[in-house]
Amino acid sequence: MSPDPRAVLSRPAPEPDLTVAYGEHPDQVADLRRPPGAAVPRPLVIVVHGGFWRVEYDRRHTDSLAVGLARLGFPVAQLEYRRTGQPGGGWPGTLTDVRSGVSALPGLAAAALPGQVAPVPPILVGHSAGGHLALHTATHSPQDVGGVLALAPVVDLAEAYRLDLDAGAVAALLGGGPADVPDRYEVADPRITPPPSTRTVVIHGTLDQHVPVDMSRAYVQAAQALGADMHLVELPDCEHFGLIDPESPAWPQVTAAFRSLVEDH
Repeated sequence: MSPDPRAVLSRPAPEPDLTVAYGEHPDQVADLRRPPGAAVPRPLVIVVHGGFWRVEYDRRHTDSLAVGLARLGFPVAQLEYRRTGQPGGGWPGTLTDVRSGVSALPGLAAAALPGQVAPVPPILVGHSAGGHLALHTATHSPQDVGGVLALAPVVDLAEAYRLDLDAGAVAALLGGGPADVPDRYEVADPRITPPPSTRTVVIHGTLDQHVPVDMSRAYVQAAQALGADMHLVELPDCEHFGLIDPESPAWPQVTAAFRSLVEDH
């Protein structure tokens, strides 16, 4: 029997080194992980978890991903945020939390991990709905972003609403469909807003049953037509969760794409 790809969501991992708060709400926090044996400061990597923006999923399911990135020699922050199904989650709190966290975390991490965080813009790594939030933040945050690695991101909210991905996840996030709240889609939907100005790599498995790969194909093609420094890596025989699993066959491609974003630092 093939291993369950969802096992990565609950696989035990080392505890984070410490947790910092970027706001007053209990979910406005981030877990920090030191890179083992780091000799020189490196860019902060901010991991934005997915779970279709729902409260049932938190940063714990990206523990293996965060540990894997830290082992590449980088300080890592696992960003938490308010999610749909809890007070303050959804529109606009989910989006503003991530933007606020990305703005605050480089300074917070530099203070908490002295000598390990380089004074350069952070790299954002987001999976699924976290990929959407990373791309949104890279476009809208006042904080400069050094690069974005979007893993199976939800990049077309209107299409995700039409397809009813995860049984109404987009409607729960934005409060309705494109005809109901078009102004919210104009702000939140990466397919509508300008692409990030920073280097971006989108990775998507062709066997993904949670977020269709066609979304990433259309999004990247449109972004490239606008002159964006964006590239799509399609992984045959890869589903949704292998992208965040250091034990999966997809991990070498994920790390190669990540290194392409940080090679200048």
